[in-house]
Amino acid sequence: MKKFRTMIGAGALAVALGVAGLASPAKAQVVQPFASGFQLQNLSSTTANITITFYAEDSATAQGDPFQSTVGANSSVTYAVLDGGEGRPSLPDGFAGSAVISSDQKVAAIVNLVSPDISLSFGGEAYVGVSEGSTNVSLPLLFKDYFGFNTFFNVQNVGSGSATVTVTYNGTVDGTAIAPVTTDPITIPAGAAHRFDQNADADLPTNFIGSATVSSTGSDVAAVGVQVGPTTALVYNGFAGGSTEPVFPLINTNRFDFVTGISIQNTGATDTNVTVSYTPGAEGTACTETKAIPAGESTTFAIDAFRITVAGETCANGAAFLGSAAVTANSANVDLVAAVNQLNQSTNKGGTYAAFSGDAGSQTVVFPLVQDRFFGYFTGLGITNIGDVATSVTCDFSGTDFTQSTESALAPGASITFIQDNQIAAGYNGSAVCTADAAGARIVGIANQVLVTGDKDTFFVYEGPNN
Repeated sequence: MKKFRTMIGAGALAVALGVAGLASPAKAQVVQPFASGFQLQNLSSTTANITITFYAEDSATAQGDPFQSTVGANSSVTYAVLDGGEGRPSLPDGFAGSAVISSDQKVAAIVNLVSPDISLSFGGEAYVGVSEGSTNVSLPLLFKDYFGFNTFFNVQNVGSGSATVTVTYNGTVDGTAIAPVTTDPITIPAGAAHRFDQNADADLPTNFIGSATVSSTGSDVAAVGVQVGPTTALVYNGFAGGSTEPVFPLINTNRFDFVTGISIQNTGATDTNVTVSYTPGAEGTACTETKAIPAGESTTFAIDAFRITVAGETCANGAAFLGSAAVTANSANVDLVAAVNQLNQSTNKGGTYAAFSGDAGSQTVVFPLVQDRFFGYFTGLGITNIGDVATSVTCDFSGTDFTQSTESALAPGASITFIQDNQIAAGYNGSAVCTADAAGARIVGIANQVLVTGDKDTFFVYEGPNN
């Protein structure tokens, strides 16, 4: 049986069971209810038999009996409500914890964290289930009371023995670097998760912005970071390893009030100078940005480069840009990781995705959740060719003959965005498989899921797993 892990709630609850949850950044004593649902996509032509085992935070034993079900061949299933109804897992009021999903076929999964009825200003966010962990995990973007933003992250033990975990923070306060802060060791039982809340950490100063390295002995771990602002929630997966040249499939800035920020963490022991090259897709002009990143620390790219004139960048101030980006120079050749935030403050919408390794990618990217006018939601799939050969790309959607494809081959480094709104069918809720046609091609992709109306944070972003 193959397994992957998912923090069902790295701070989330079962749907409509709003008890424990996210602390409001404006008033830390106020507890906000969160809920979770997830989508499983069967990547094989054989029915998948799945088992889902839940663990409360810090618990050494499973929460109730495992949930067992099936997912049809080349299809997907959505567990939007974890209330124990017909064909659905059941979790008690106030549950916060993690899950391990076992399957006899290859599957992919995403998790949506939402307010129980999207009634809160920060409606939710998404992240991808992981298939393996590491003894070192990096989180490139963390806050404590930073312009109204706070963060926490859950660390899950994905092994069979206990994990002893410490966290080391690096960052700045008011632009000045602080000394590294290391937590006391925490023991996490197999399968369970522990929450590290930066707002509740007395050793971290107010106005902290920075990164963290999670170190584990005894077992591999995985992590999910949650950013909570006054009106938005943004979530990303921690990194089990880095890349000397990470890539960013979607950069969307100065369009419809969206801006993008890239937080790049230097996970090495040597300072480095990093150049990010921005490649337009549907809109914009190519440009570059170069900044220094001290060892162990993180630096923000993109958000100022397209807004004001700063040293080391060649981007046009205020110009609309829709495309992709990649690290094209890294003076010390150290490993880097990055989280990419997309934010629209005028409509209170924000989402985050984790950058891809420049060595990653394959001919196939899968998207477990794709929508078209599903209770007003639709998706957009951003695909980037990170390989060395030009390739056309075709996306097939479950339960339908509808496809989307490039009109011409994508050059290396080029990107395309497929929008599903008004394209498949009203009420469509399914999955997609996007394939590069050229032999040896390597593509990566992300999905944006959005309800554009209203002033709630109904914007969810996740990385498409490669298959």
